[in-house]
Amino acid sequence: MAKAVFSVALAFALSAVPGFSQSWPEGKTSDRFDTGNGELEIVFLGHGSLILVYKGSYIYIDPVSQYGDFSKYPKADLILVTHEHGDHLDPKAIAALSKNGTRILLPEASRKKLGAGEALQHGRPLDVAGVTLLAVAAYNVTSGRMIYHPRDRLDNGYVITADSLRVYVAGDTEPIPEMANLGHVDIAFLPMNQPYTMTPEQAAAAARVIKPKILYPYHFGSTDTGALTKLLANDKKIEVRIRNLQ
Repeated sequence: MAKAVFSVALAFALSAVPGFSQSWPEGKTSDRFDTGNGELEIVFLGHGSLILVYKGSYIYIDPVSQYGDFSKYPKADLILVTHEHGDHLDPKAIAALSKNGTRILLPEASRKKLGAGEALQHGRPLDVAGVTLLAVAAYNVTSGRMIYHPRDRLDNGYVITADSLRVYVAGDTEPIPEMANLGHVDIAFLPMNQPYTMTPEQAAAAARVIKPKILYPYHFGSTDTGALTKLLANDKKIEVRIRNLQ
């Protein structure tokens, strides 16, 4: 019974906390969430670039210089890279954010390209920087698009668990069968730009499989985010939040 009560409380906390601006450099904004054991802040840098702040640790996902002057930001405790494309893997940004003890986790193909870091294989949980990290599959499935993110390159999405709160950052992918095996997801970031990742229809279909409480379309370029909002308008269990993540 206690577990059920806590689940209800967490769902309320997620739906009740609005997005709001923080005093981050360059006018970047963030949303904050109660994990049940501290606060998780998610900072929206742009495109696929995010910061997660939890219990004093700074976790950067796909930091790219186009989306921030990283000399102005806190150094990273952990840097996650989803794949090797230049709008996700930026050696200059990684160097600017690194300090003694910074861990860089990424797919093996990206590790070879960067010449640094640790390859993180799919399905092997790792406790790092105050969270539990799980790398998951990310790839294209549509004919004509599979050249962008081939399955056999083993690119990464990430599930990041901060206490009871689970955040899924999909990386560059289309809807794939592995999404059905993610377990419960509180917050999901799904890519939505053409022709490289999902259409709004694909993103809506993926969301219905994943069932996050909050969905952020990201990496969306010129794709109409309003189309996704309309597609999920009748699904009252998924809140779509639009942020500056073109």
